[in-house]
Formats: sequence, structure tokens, C-alpha cells
Amino acid sequence: MRRHIAFALALALSACTPRGAMVVVPPDSVQGTLSTVYVGTSRVLEPTGVFGPERSEEINFARYDVAIPPDREIGKVKYGKPGKPNVSTDFLTTNPVLYSSAGTFRADLRKSLAANGREAVIFVHGYNNTFTEGLYRVAQLHHDLEVPGVAVHYSWPSAAEPLGYVYDRDSVMFARDGLHRLIRETIAAGATEVVLVAHSMGGFLTMEVLRDIALSDRATLSRIGGVALLSPDLDVEVFRMQAREIGTLPQPFVIFGSERDRILRLSALITGQRGRLGSLDSMDDVADLQVTYVDVAAFSTGDGHFVAGTSPALISLLVRIEDVDLAFGADAASSPGLLPGVILNVRNATRIVIRPVSNTGLLR
Repeated sequence: MRRHIAFALALALSACTPRGAMVVVPPDSVQGTLSTVYVGTSRVLEPTGVFGPERSEEINFARYDVAIPPDREIGKVKYGKPGKPNVSTDFLTTNPVLYSSAGTFRADLRKSLAANGREAVIFVHGYNNTFTEGLYRVAQLHHDLEVPGVAVHYSWPSAAEPLGYVYDRDSVMFARDGLHRLIRETIAAGATEVVLVAHSMGGFLTMEVLRDIALSDRATLSRIGGVALLSPDLDVEVFRMQAREIGTLPQPFVIFGSERDRILRLSALITGQRGRLGSLDSMDDVADLQVTYVDVAAFSTGDGHFVAGTSPALISLLVRIEDVDLAFGADAASSPGLLPGVILNVRNATRIVIRPVSNTGLLR
């Protein structure tokens, strides 16, 4: 009972935290670097011009230039205040475009893909995210991790409320067709390879869509050039069934997780399950699958739920990896020097435990 009371208090406190708001400024007023993000969303457009938490049966398409401010710490996102933006420290939006049709979206995206090697990375946000929070996080990840190719974001209708866990779980099921559609539209625009990156509950959505694609659209599956699940809020047994129906998983297939993830502990409490895919304490449950599990617990701070995207130290390590296929793929065991950690093989799966480095070497 005490655990349930503590959980309810934590939710109540977090519900009072101000949420990030979109501030649109003229192009000539921004500083830093512009990160262009193409968006497909199954959210309803609100009168304010920002997509909200309500569900839309029609997918909407948009594009935003997000200004990454020059005066900031890697991994951090600071939201501007309407009427009082600080162009040196705040993430801001300029040049928003709402497309009138899928055709105009594809035409614009096609130009960007042609100029960026025809590679696209589709990011899928997690539980309890507003539209702006997901958009800015995508821009931050694409910039800080120096991800090649064009950034595309799928924004599904999260309630953006700590108490909206059930609504968000239902929204994941509602939003499957939208993500499938966005992947197809991205390929139709000329992407020769699509990489999927998903956080938290977005990992559940991504696996559901990969399963659907495997069962009905194998041509699209062949264009998926890799998958990265960041702190996936996903039952391990459900993941195993999804992977079984997908068959051969796209490669590389990387899972970033941590036993210190407090949000996933709460998720396990809510669902009454023993654990989540993003907080494995051993590889036994996925040992027969061709996946790479990257243990980032040593970098955890706060709730530990988005370490791969928010830890400056970990981001600095990851951007130095020149060949992700070698570091995270089937040959990871033969390339231990690419990551400052320990690599353990368990049948098909690989577990990489990353530890911080100092001037004197590994910190253990």
C-alpha cells in the first residue's frame, strides 16, 4: 500500500511541472543551428496551430525548422517562454509548414532526401509527450548524436499527462496505421533506407508496426536499415512474440536499457508485470534473438529513462563510433575497442555494458 501511495504522490507532483510550449520566431532572429524535422502525426490540429493530444483518423504532415541554441549543454532542451524567447539558450521554431496533402509532403521530402544521401531516420516519441516536446527532442537527438540523413518524426496522440498511461497505451494501438503510412510515404519520397528510433512506449508502437509490416508488406520491411529502441516500455514476452512474427529482425537491432530506470519500474508496477525490455537484468529472455542490448546504467541520473539522449558523457562516446554496424551489429564481439565497455555474447544476442571514462581510463 505504501508503494502505491508513493507512486500516486509522484504522479501528482510531476503533473504540476510546466510543459514545453512551441514558440515560433522569424528566421532572421534565430541563433545556433537549424535542424529540419519532417513530421507525420495522428494528432488533431488545435486552433493554436499546434497538434494536441486528441486522436485523428487522418494522418497530417508538416515540417519544422528547430533552432538549436548555441548556449546549451549537450543532451538538454530548454523551452522558450511565449513573448520572451532567449535565442541564445532556448529551442525555438521557425518556418513551420503544414502540408495540404501527402503529395506535397513527399515532394518536399524528396528534395531533402536527394541532398542528404537518401537516408531517413524516423523517430517515435514515448509516453507523456506533448507535440512540441517530441519535436524538440527529435531535433536535439538528430543534432547531438550527429545522425546522418533526414530527420522524420512520427508524433502519436499522447495525453501528455502522467495519469494518462492507459490513454497512451490505447493510443499506441490507434496510431499503428499512421506510422506504417509514414514509413511508406518516406520510402515513396525516395528514401533507400529507413532507420527507426523509438523511445519508451514508442518502442511498443514500433514493434507493433514492424510486426504488421512483416505480415503484410515485406517489401517495406526490406527497406528498414536498422532499429534502435531507447528505454523501451515493452513487456519482454510481448516483444518475443512480436520478434517471432517479424522473423529476421532488421539489422542492426539495438536496445538501450538500464536497471536504474525508475520510470520502467513504475510501468512494471502499473501493469503488474515483472519487468520491461528496457530494464533487463540478464540476457536470458532475449538470448536467442539477434539483438544488441547496450547497458547504460552507469550513466543514469534522475529517473534514468532517457539516458542515451540526455547524458552528455554518453552522447560524447556514441558520436565517436564511426561504424555503427560494427559496434552494434553481429560482429560486436570482435570490435571491443569501439566502445569503452564490456561486451558479452549470449547465443545470438550481445550485451554491451558501457562505463564512463576518465583521463586514467575506465571507471569501474
